[in-house]
Amino acid sequence: MSGDDVSIWAVPERQGRGPRPAYSRTQITEAAIRIADADGLDAASMRRIAADLGTGAMSLYRYVPSRDDLLDLMTDHVLGEMNVPDRPSGDWRADLTLIAERTRAVWRAHPWMAALHRPRASLGPQRLRLMEFAFGALDVGVPIDAMFALLDMLTGYVERVVRDEIEWKREIAHSGLTPERWMARSAPYVTDLLKTGDYPMFERIVMDAQLPHMSPDDQFRYGLDRVLDCIASALPTPDHPTPDPPDALPDRP
Repeated sequence: MSGDDVSIWAVPERQGRGPRPAYSRTQITEAAIRIADADGLDAASMRRIAADLGTGAMSLYRYVPSRDDLLDLMTDHVLGEMNVPDRPSGDWRADLTLIAERTRAVWRAHPWMAALHRPRASLGPQRLRLMEFAFGALDVGVPIDAMFALLDMLTGYVERVVRDEIEWKREIAHSGLTPERWMARSAPYVTDLLKTGDYPMFERIVMDAQLPHMSPDDQFRYGLDRVLDCIASALPTPDHPTPDPPDALPDRP
């Protein structure tokens, strides 16, 4: 990060007096996203971005001091494409469904998002807006720690599904082996497995499960509904108020 790990949004884009900047962080970020969308995240180097903008790579470090800063800016910029409302609707299930569906849409539009594994959340304006909306949707009488856990459950489901979708797309592009062709090719081996009688649960999956044969959209919605049902079971009702968090939680720093 720039400036002794100071958030890029805490560093003014134009510092002090002097000539007006030739570029903006937004221009640099949008160029990086265009390159990453076309050729992958690794391709979005300062040298490549500079060539796209028609300048030298070193000049861009005045605006975006480090690779981490660039990734933070790119991620926050695409989160803005989710275009969540200014405030929750009052229907938590509808609001979380909206978050899930728009997160999936953004990741599918920008597959390089799946390559980012960053436990540290950058606090850019779009992420903060999304956070306010998501936590506000679950502000129905549950402790803030419960909100964290429930939203982690939701985002974990969405991100796992979309990573799988992106990997399947890459696999198909690389090998031409679609899920349907993979199942057809595996059919003789699966038949031999079923004949042994040693795998009763696998037999139920093969004979009865409908989920593997659904469209990706239907699979996503089916799983999402199950996650939302789990969240619903953790929310307070008049007969079952949400318990306080355990006393064993670690002390805050």
